[in-house]
Amino acid sequence: MIIPIRCFSCGKLIAHVYQPYLDLLEKGESSEIAFEKLGIDRFCCKRMIVAHVDLIDDLLKFPRLQ
Repeated sequence: MIIPIRCFSCGKLIAHVYQPYLDLLEKGESSEIAFEKLGIDRFCCKRMIVAHVDLIDDLLKFPRLQ
């Protein structure tokens, strides 16, 4: 759905680094270098970003249930 605001394990804010992370990956950076540049060093936070599946665009295609 939408990237969580905080890491579920440690509580660190991670939502603000998701889009810059994707931008760095598009530029050809490896994920490890992208995490280094963004200051994400805990495995739990890396897991939250890497394992996120963005489904909001797919779900918006369907009408709301009444």
